[in-house]
Amino acid sequence: MITIQTYQPEHCQGIIDLILPIQQIEFKVPITLDDQPDLFTIPAVYQQGRGNFWVATNAEHRVIGTIALIEFPPNRAALRKMFVAAEYRGKTYGLAQSLMNIALEWCVENGLESIWLGTVPRLEAAVKFYEKNGFDRVEAGGLPLEFPRMAVDTLFFVKQVH
Repeated sequence: MITIQTYQPEHCQGIIDLILPIQQIEFKVPITLDDQPDLFTIPAVYQQGRGNFWVATNAEHRVIGTIALIEFPPNRAALRKMFVAAEYRGKTYGLAQSLMNIALEWCVENGLESIWLGTVPRLEAAVKFYEKNGFDRVEAGGLPLEFPRMAVDTLFFVKQVH
């Protein structure tokens, strides 16, 4: 059984255990835990204003997926930390889509008009997933000045939700 809920402090280590190997080993993104201090301060970074952080766990309470939103003005959100454990990817579980649906519904319910995100080209499946979900590519020069850009990101997308 998969459960999706908002972040609780007991999820912190499980989130790190999920995200770092995907970034560093699976996709060889040059990023360390030190580059992501937000993982230790999730409530202060993500659960502010109209932002939030969701965690998917399996029957053994292992963190198997994450998605987060950071609100930025005016009425926009940055999608961050979307990760799904390899064995839970794909249509069998539909976990990535469930996480995305929760984030999209949150935006509608909270009056956020668009979701912006950055990623890297080697995450080809993620890029296809975002496009399938109606995200449009944006050049870096077209990003809002307020967008909280990550240094490693080189591909950018936006989706209007209102």
